[in-house]
Amino acid sequence: MSWGMRDVSDLAALRAQVRQWRAKGLRIGFVPTMGNLHAGHLALVARARQRADRCVVSIFVNPLQFGAGEDFAGYPRTLESDRQQLQTARVDLLFTPEVTELYPRGQATQTRVEVPDLSYILCGASRPTHFVGVTTVVCKLLNMVQPDLALFGEKDYQQLLVIQRMVEDLAMPIKIEGIPIVREADGLAMSSRNGYLSPEQRRQAPQLYRILRQVSQAVAAGNRDYPQLEQQARSELTAAGLRPDYVSIRRAGDLALPGPADRQLRVLAAAYLGQARLIDNLPVHG
Repeated sequence: MSWGMRDVSDLAALRAQVRQWRAKGLRIGFVPTMGNLHAGHLALVARARQRADRCVVSIFVNPLQFGAGEDFAGYPRTLESDRQQLQTARVDLLFTPEVTELYPRGQATQTRVEVPDLSYILCGASRPTHFVGVTTVVCKLLNMVQPDLALFGEKDYQQLLVIQRMVEDLAMPIKIEGIPIVREADGLAMSSRNGYLSPEQRRQAPQLYRILRQVSQAVAAGNRDYPQLEQQARSELTAAGLRPDYVSIRRAGDLALPGPADRQLRVLAAAYLGQARLIDNLPVHG
């Protein structure tokens, strides 16, 4: 017998289903995505199914988080394949809203949700409008679905912290949970944008993970010359054929620059390879 996944695109139908589940006292888990699903997304779904009675997934390519000249128009849209994967993963409800459902008055006049400070460093320095678009759409989706918990991947580590801060600051009764990065066999973090890579670029791309591992291991071994480690990593990325945006060693909890006594650290990086902007990060153990 096939799994009975509901597929809705309007808010009224979504809320009617959520009300029925709430009336039964069921716990709801939510995985917001932009589609073009891979094993990383399915790990989020699996975790949501473990932690909740019902699992909702949204697919919405959010124009508000794409800057001028970025890949909104070309972002891969694979809805039928996504539906099949989510059906197999036993998702209870798929929410596929149109842009007009999320932004009925248009994007220019849409109320925006901003997390200061965290949104304008690292990836936010290169993409200054990106995280306001992310927090605005995630805030709307959380209000629409009203889940007990929502799952996000740690590949977008800065995004995870930004969303956790937003939910905390706005006193939203939702647990935001991060799930470890799912990687290809050669270490490359799974990403919908990996499809932009040519075969030769795909062979180069795992160098980002290799170099981040070197930095993480050096810090764990006691090297505290963070600027030198970051500069060396950028040079190695360039030598490997990538164009580094940043490599940065930060405090894991708030992405602040670490002091001498800080030990809970994260190494984060972004680099361009052809059309793709790759991001990755690793914790420092030790």
